[in-house]
Amino acid sequence: MGQLFEGLRYVEFAWTGVGPMPGTYLSSLGATVIRIESGKRPDPLRTMGPYKDGKRSVNRSLFYNMANTNKYGFSLDMKHPEASGVAEKLVSWADVLSESYTPGTMEKWGLHYDAVKKINPEIIYYSTSMMGQSGPYARLPGFGAQLTGMSGYTSITGWPDRLPAVPYGAYTDFINIKLAIFVLLAAIDYKRRTGKGQRIDLSQYEGGILFLAPLMLDYFVNDREAGRNGNRDIDYAPHGVYPCLGEDNWCAIAVGSDEQWKEMCQVMGDPNWASEDRFRTFDGRKANEDELDQRIAGWTRSLPAADVMNRLQAAGIASGVVNKPSDTFSDPQLTERGAYRSVSHTEIGEHLAFNIAAGMRFSSITPKVERSSPCIGEHTDFVCRNFLGMTAGEVDGLRQRGVFT
Repeated sequence: MGQLFEGLRYVEFAWTGVGPMPGTYLSSLGATVIRIESGKRPDPLRTMGPYKDGKRSVNRSLFYNMANTNKYGFSLDMKHPEASGVAEKLVSWADVLSESYTPGTMEKWGLHYDAVKKINPEIIYYSTSMMGQSGPYARLPGFGAQLTGMSGYTSITGWPDRLPAVPYGAYTDFINIKLAIFVLLAAIDYKRRTGKGQRIDLSQYEGGILFLAPLMLDYFVNDREAGRNGNRDIDYAPHGVYPCLGEDNWCAIAVGSDEQWKEMCQVMGDPNWASEDRFRTFDGRKANEDELDQRIAGWTRSLPAADVMNRLQAAGIASGVVNKPSDTFSDPQLTERGAYRSVSHTEIGEHLAFNIAAGMRFSSITPKVERSSPCIGEHTDFVCRNFLGMTAGEVDGLRQRGVFT
């Protein structure tokens, strides 16, 4: 069988996280994705390390190169007066157009939805921005780190006696990617059935809040506002990350019932302290959680993290080693499922790329990572001649006049 989205044409006027990443998912399942950039203003993700061999370059960011595999790189200076003609060819070619710039940018270039729809009436036009395309804050620029704070995640991350902690990276980008993919799949399915396109306006602010729905309901129904609770959970005790043998080795443990606690006590060798009345019930353990964590840490420190995990899991208790990023490259589970692929990059050479769709499994389809992320404009000539039907003379002329920069 062919790939799930083989034949789907996708043009990407998008940068950083939630804009480009849905295209990466679709490209791993067969879609042809053309990534539009300009060397005059490269994707900010290209300026974020780490860099291969520590050499800073827009083409050497490993963060960027892990996130944009399988795509064709196309350079286009949208400020050039002739760029609009090339953009119209791309719009005519595409089934889907994605953009993630500050609202107003695509309008400035003459590529807003109404203009694009006149060129290609069946286009699926996917926009994502911090606040969406309307409202008093619509043109507020920024990144996921700021939006994580606005959405409420920062206020509930960390410990109650310390300053709020920002979740890793552009957190609202990461979670909205999943939402964006489902929305795009629905639009693609609708187009296949009806021949009609869609205008999609994804507000990362609203999408971020959606993932806090249980806490929002708790506030509206019970007038209880969530706060910072460290690694603890209202329904589990013990619940946390505990130090293990060696330097900076940890294991996460979650006990959800008194029966599980009895099992954990057996795994720990039934220490005398564990049978005390104050630890026998959930309410007692919750009331004495500081000491409980100290006692458990006294046991976990004597064992390798993997041993703690394996012993507890064998007893039916949720537990897991806290991997360092480097550990994932040798993790047997990820290795067995082919989460990483070796690809060749024009500038940095061979490197491992995460198969962004590796978590999905189909009976007759295998998500693929066939190419590394492109250098800026790496495939401009190829795309012009093979996808847009332009002659070599037309391409050379546009390049000489500075359109492809």
